[in-house]
Amino acid sequence: MPQAELPPDTPAQRRADHRRLLGAFNAALASVLLLCVSYAAQQGFDWAPWAVIPGSLSGLRGILTAPLLHGSGAHLLMNALSLLALGSLSGIAYPKATLRALPLLWIGSGLGAWLLGEPGSHHLGASGVAHGLGFLLFTLGLLRRDRAAIATGMLAFAFFGGMLLTIFPRELGVSWQSHLGGALAGVLSAFLFRHADPILPRRKYSWELEEELAAQQAAHERDSLEPPSPTEVPVLWRRDDAPHGIVLRFPERRD
Repeated sequence: MPQAELPPDTPAQRRADHRRLLGAFNAALASVLLLCVSYAAQQGFDWAPWAVIPGSLSGLRGILTAPLLHGSGAHLLMNALSLLALGSLSGIAYPKATLRALPLLWIGSGLGAWLLGEPGSHHLGASGVAHGLGFLLFTLGLLRRDRAAIATGMLAFAFFGGMLLTIFPRELGVSWQSHLGGALAGVLSAFLFRHADPILPRRKYSWELEEELAAQQAAHERDSLEPPSPTEVPVLWRRDDAPHGIVLRFPERRD
């Protein structure tokens, strides 16, 4: 991931890559640890009022707290792995866009559950946020289409392409509504923040340099063989050192 201010493929660039990767991974790991602490804490109180409860005004507060809650250790583990992988990928490729998109993903997943869920049900878990990150990466790969964006989108799709199906009702007990809300928020965030991170310079490979050099040589040879443009050819009947600038005077035509 070259930095705009650093020449690509240099020791300084590699050190910057290492810092960027480590920072993104540490941020994703911190979010996973926060989920683990929240899951341990929720064993000591009634978490149901803090989940998203569709059709209930009091259930709206779950939009802010539900991603921190999980129904089981397996539920937590599955979401933790998704957040760790997708959070690291998005933080490496799009640090600014990811930071700006997170509030939208968080709120979007909760709103999707509150608007589309069955009244009286309880929705919790960070899977909606994970889906938002996945769809953010998918969509940015399609919108930006630079090498880093395409590679990141393909990696996300290779490991988490099943998210494209889990935004629809498929399995009982799985909140497809929060998945859909997070996915829509991820697509919206991609359109809003696609220019937040500049397209970075990249190292050119030897065959690319050879093609550019061959094109320059061909253009030079073509220019050397072509006659000069008409604007550069002197006009035969006009000359600067001749009287009035006219060498040949044509007789006027009389009818």
